[in-house]
Amino acid sequence: MRCPFCAHDDSQVKDSRPTEDNTAIRRRRQCESCGARFTTFERVQLRDVTIVKSGDRREPFERAKIEQSVALACRKRGIDQERIDQLVSGIQRQVETAGDGEIASARIGEMVMDGLRQLDSVAYIRFASVYRDFSEARDFEEFASTVRDAGKG
Repeated sequence: MRCPFCAHDDSQVKDSRPTEDNTAIRRRRQCESCGARFTTFERVQLRDVTIVKSGDRREPFERAKIEQSVALACRKRGIDQERIDQLVSGIQRQVETAGDGEIASARIGEMVMDGLRQLDSVAYIRFASVYRDFSEARDFEEFASTVRDAGKG
């Protein structure tokens, strides 16, 4: 593993343990050259998945993009990081176990929306406002009223 401080190619693993949700291994490492310590995380990747975006563009699946979007939607909502990590891990599992090696970005967006709907209504509306490209306050009002009405049922 390359050192993030001096870019030396070798490091020693000092400690390994599973993360709280058991979806990754956390490793404390020490650079053999400069002695700096840093942490890495290892996750299981079942297969390489390609995301099919609008205009038929393709790019590799990146968990970090989902993590960033969900974290932004959940910002200042008091949601435990563990619950966010579980949501992202669940989406990643669905993506990697879906039929073939390609999945539409719209399908991933729907998975995120489904997860956020169950996690927090405000985070759900925040994500939807970007994902569905709300352009006016009325769009928020209409969407929020459907969320409110669904919560009453």
